[in-house]
Amino acid sequence: MHGLPRSSGILLHPTSLPGPFGIGDLGPSAYRFVDFLVAAGQRLWQMLPLVPVGLGFSPYASPSTFAGNPLLISPERLVEAGLLQADDIASPPDFPEDRVDYDWVIVYKQHLLEKAYATFEAHPDRVDETDFWLFCEKQAFWLDDYALFMALKEAHGGAVWTEWPTELARRDPGALHHARQKLARSFRKHQFWQYLFHRQWMDLRAYCHAHGIRLMGDIPIYVAHDSADVWANPHLFHLDEHGHPTVVAGVPPDYFSETGQRWGNPLYRWEVSRETDHHWWTQRFAALLEKVDLIRLDHFRGFAAYWEIPAAEPTAVNGRWVPGPGAEFFETIQHKLGPLPLVAENLGVITPDVTELMERFGFPGMAVLQFAFDDDATSTFLPHNYIRNLVAYTGTHDNDTIVGWWRGQNKTTLPPEVVARAKAYARAYLDLDRKREREIHWTCIRTLMASVAELVVFPMQDVLGLGSEARMNTPGTTGPHNWSWRLRADQLRPDVAERLRSLTEIYGRLLPAS
Repeated sequence: MHGLPRSSGILLHPTSLPGPFGIGDLGPSAYRFVDFLVAAGQRLWQMLPLVPVGLGFSPYASPSTFAGNPLLISPERLVEAGLLQADDIASPPDFPEDRVDYDWVIVYKQHLLEKAYATFEAHPDRVDETDFWLFCEKQAFWLDDYALFMALKEAHGGAVWTEWPTELARRDPGALHHARQKLARSFRKHQFWQYLFHRQWMDLRAYCHAHGIRLMGDIPIYVAHDSADVWANPHLFHLDEHGHPTVVAGVPPDYFSETGQRWGNPLYRWEVSRETDHHWWTQRFAALLEKVDLIRLDHFRGFAAYWEIPAAEPTAVNGRWVPGPGAEFFETIQHKLGPLPLVAENLGVITPDVTELMERFGFPGMAVLQFAFDDDATSTFLPHNYIRNLVAYTGTHDNDTIVGWWRGQNKTTLPPEVVARAKAYARAYLDLDRKREREIHWTCIRTLMASVAELVVFPMQDVLGLGSEARMNTPGTTGPHNWSWRLRADQLRPDVAERLRSLTEIYGRLLPAS
């Protein structure tokens, strides 16, 4: 599978790493996590989009699909670079260890990042200036728009871009030139923060590769309306003359929701994208492939057909299916970039055209064990029905933890009789006695390890056997716990790594010594 032999890995977003600064970052704890992966015999580190967070602090609602999240910049590495003093980070606030309090963290981290930029202004020799300018030049195709978008957003009190003065919202060249001059410091600051993220990320990536660890990133199919992407490329989206979406994304009503899901993202004008040989999308894939080795392509079914909802509709009920760009899209991009190392997120109701599109390009799909027991023995999520070209998971960032799922700590959307049947089926399938039921997470990990799926991935919460309190996200909600779970340093224990390594070796997935 894309040069990755039979293997296993862990899903953990960098914001969830431990550390003293309220949020995981690209500093020492990231390197310690890589060491843990190596000790546990793992070959892959999967994460969520690395972009700045947006509405509800979600990485799937970002102001940019290209930018890195400045909150992931390591203060300790900034001290090493001479951009901060040791005293600046000596006494961080008493942040919670197991949660990201984003409101608090944003204030603290932005204060440090502002200080780092002020140091750079006063002492530009603290970084390799040539390297910085080369970065800005190479990334200008997105960085210039992003830096100006963020500078304008700050200047307008965080207002959505459609609420800015018309000449700025519509990108009048004269108005943009004047804004870039007037907001030159803020513009340069956002460029510089992106450079810091880039340098720290590439250093961590090199460390991963040196230790045999490959990285899996994530591309959401849709982007946020209030983003540099939509503001800078309005021709690619269904917008009215004021910049507001005319149709939006979502999924239709189903077994889980009578009204479906209205996500609200603007939809693409695929015919316009096709006229440009999907240039923006090609840039999007190429930019992420500089950072990671594999990409999970979110909501893959939308490339075959997608649910279009009129923007005025409050729910997803009154939508319609519209054909997606299909095979021509992937053929065009692969012609320019070569074979794409994609994993298709093919969860939900999948029709034959979606499967056909995946098979045509050899993209592996996903199987989630938690979904395996709501059906009968023919379920493709049951390990005995797996194929080799597959990535199997105990759960994803949108699922409860495996322990929480088993205990039923959270309310389920399934009828009680379905839950009871699923539990009985799971007990029989997983051969659970009382002891194994106490260690349901290890039973599920072992079951996937033994399967024929070339790649199996476990959320870190499942490796640790944590309950629903450690869930990363609950779709359709904007609660304070979404996206905020953090690992504690004392949870990366040698005995956990040893046990995972043992299963990895038994089932032929072990990372060879480098």
